[in-house]
Amino acid sequence: MLGRYCRWKVRVAGLAMGFLFAGLAVAPAFAQTKAESKNMELVGYNDLQGRAAYEPTIHKQGNRWIAYIGHHGGLELNPMTGKVEPNGTSIVDVTDVKHPVYLAHIPGDPPTPGRRESGGAQMARVCDGSQLPHADKSKVYLLRSRGNSSQEIWDVTDPAKPTRLTVIESGLTDTHKNWWECDTGIAYLVSGVPGWRVKRVGQVYDLSDPAKPIFIRNFGLPGQQPGGTGPIPSELHGVISTGPKGNRVYGAFGTTRSGVLVIFNRDKLIHGPKEPTDANMEYPVIGRADLPPDVGAHTAYPLLGMDVSEFAKNDTQWKRDFLVVPGETLDDNCKAPRQMLHIFDITTETRILGVSTWTVPEASGNFCSRGGRFGTHSVNENMTPIYYKRIVFVSHFNAGARAVDVRDPYHPKEIGYYIPATTNKTIKTCTGTGADRVCKDVIQTNNVEVDDRGYIYVVDRVGSGMDILQLTGAARKVANLP
Repeated sequence: MLGRYCRWKVRVAGLAMGFLFAGLAVAPAFAQTKAESKNMELVGYNDLQGRAAYEPTIHKQGNRWIAYIGHHGGLELNPMTGKVEPNGTSIVDVTDVKHPVYLAHIPGDPPTPGRRESGGAQMARVCDGSQLPHADKSKVYLLRSRGNSSQEIWDVTDPAKPTRLTVIESGLTDTHKNWWECDTGIAYLVSGVPGWRVKRVGQVYDLSDPAKPIFIRNFGLPGQQPGGTGPIPSELHGVISTGPKGNRVYGAFGTTRSGVLVIFNRDKLIHGPKEPTDANMEYPVIGRADLPPDVGAHTAYPLLGMDVSEFAKNDTQWKRDFLVVPGETLDDNCKAPRQMLHIFDITTETRILGVSTWTVPEASGNFCSRGGRFGTHSVNENMTPIYYKRIVFVSHFNAGARAVDVRDPYHPKEIGYYIPATTNKTIKTCTGTGADRVCKDVIQTNNVEVDDRGYIYVVDRVGSGMDILQLTGAARKVANLP
């Protein structure tokens, strides 16, 4: 990150202090503000070397729990090597959540001057070789995007000593949110493919043997392909697959405006005609919803087979399928339409119906005047039975992480929240120029994830680190904790 987020030189001056506190991870070592919370509490912390963080993935490896965190572009000092490295992938042992241990940093691409958040390695997905059909059964593999240029596979069997196995795709113009089915090896990559009319499209690969990637197809919306004509629909942001059993892939297009939701038949997407024509890209589509110009679609998270108690006496109406869809807020200080959490009924897949909307009330924290972004970004993507169809965790930038009870999808309600403390590593968020330039220390919770033990991981886009949380009070009773 350059421009308003550039401050790595300051970090080099603090090298000695960084070594001093390298092992301290119970709470932010240099909190600048107090955390704010309700029914959620901090149990562990790691500063992630002050790197601007995007996507955390938590993976159980044997008896250990390892967090893989993708980062936005930037340059920070790695105290473990003594070198300033381009932000890439942080690997942290979170087996003991009260004392996380930073194991390794895999550098990403350096930032491009003038392109905020370029470079880095934003996305991380992990599969065990024992699950993948044709992999080395003794290995663990990391699928990651690298900057805007490539998609890679790393061997992370020893997470402290990662080694690159192969480059899946290079010469790209962008990358973003990937999805990897560990039981089949099918991966859905989000990439900037030269020749296409949009910044990001989908790529399907067979990574059942991570050492030998097999390309299957590119896909997007009709009109986005090379040679396409007419208006260009919103670009792909990410997908979630239910695998062969569910036979569905849920796509979110247009992260901050003109969102599009698409339900794909997975089998037809993988095995259907692959030449990128309008007809071939329509072939796997079951349902599509085009959202208003001021509504984005960052993620399409399925809640399938929900028992809606309100309709328990209404014959078959009580069993419903839904998509939870946050848009992504991009502008600071509420200068653009606020993105919110929307829930859609997809029980009849060809007729997608919006049923509810949820947001954090601005007046509850005077969030528009705090600085930075205020609005939704993303939700957790792990479907652990502890939370699935009960609680969705929503990252809300300067409003932190919010726990939302979705047992009644028609009336989602907040049951807890945690707004992390800023630290001495928090990158100031600045707006304006010259005499009108204003810079603030403000949290910008970027993404949130949970593990199969029930812990909640919150990472910050402006370098404030990773907070590990747990539910308390009434919110904890909603979860299905062991």
